[in-house]
Amino acid sequence: MEEIILLAGDIGGTKTNLALFSSQAGLREPLAEGTFPSADYPSMEALVREFLAQVDVSPHRASFGVAGPVVGGRAEITNLPWVMEETQLAEELNLSSVRLLNDLNAIAHAVPVLEDDDLHTLNAGVPDPGGPIAVLAPGTGLGEAFLTWDGSRYRTHASEGGHTDFAPTTPLEIGLLRYLLDRFEHVSYERVCSGRGLPYIYAYLKDNGHAEEPPWLAEQLGAADDPTPIMVDAALDESRPCELCAETLDAFVSILGAEAGNLALKVVATGGVYLGGGIPPRILPALENGRFMEAFSRKGRLSDLVARIPVRVILNPKAALLGAASHGLEAVHG
Repeated sequence: MEEIILLAGDIGGTKTNLALFSSQAGLREPLAEGTFPSADYPSMEALVREFLAQVDVSPHRASFGVAGPVVGGRAEITNLPWVMEETQLAEELNLSSVRLLNDLNAIAHAVPVLEDDDLHTLNAGVPDPGGPIAVLAPGTGLGEAFLTWDGSRYRTHASEGGHTDFAPTTPLEIGLLRYLLDRFEHVSYERVCSGRGLPYIYAYLKDNGHAEEPPWLAEQLGAADDPTPIMVDAALDESRPCELCAETLDAFVSILGAEAGNLALKVVATGGVYLGGGIPPRILPALENGRFMEAFSRKGRLSDLVARIPVRVILNPKAALLGAASHGLEAVHG
């Protein structure tokens, strides 16, 4: 088979990862890679041209995972003024084809090609070869997807499950829901189980006197554009523990576990549940303390079924890039 050079990308509002892959070399040996600050470029085309000017390789086609919905081959990137359209990109970049897919769909495409070093196991379970697989990715938002086996390979399916109604499972979570319903017309899982959502849990616990906010933390949060990393670091800091942040993270982990179990039940994910996104690798100690699996498995009559489902954290920060490349190479190999 003739060698095809694929340009793959993980296009985010903050940064863009690009890489070139050969159809003969595979996913683990990119010909070239680069990372670029997305906001520094007026368009995707300008960014790609700069990358290609730095390498001595000309791609034939491209596959991009993008942080935003893809409808009819067209995508608007979250937090960027870019509009991407498959046909236009192919023409302007002189490529035979361009494929766009949502970034969570890209992570789902990566799951079948991930290796042991890319993963951290929370629950070994009893994997069912060919069983459905669920993917949750808490990052800025909460992405969800799933995969099904068609007899020869896994097929990915997009989902907007992160926007379903938040269903509290403990008295604390019931109070959290009431607190948020006073402020928002709709309270979804993404509202509480994401980088944007964690500060709402913190605010609820602080306002209701669950723990005091230390002055040093208040100062740091007041100066921060994004308070979530500060809260996470304070929750996990053994030298200067913050009770309020620790309780916030515990609640977050329990909610994530419950929703992961919900998705596992909805697709009967006997092939496993995979946690992607930027948050899970950063909070491994909190995920391993038992709260996550307790909430994950607490499903009444089906608790035993859910407890047998493998659960893994995706550690590879370039999973979406691998998935976009896998998606593009699928088209090459048919």
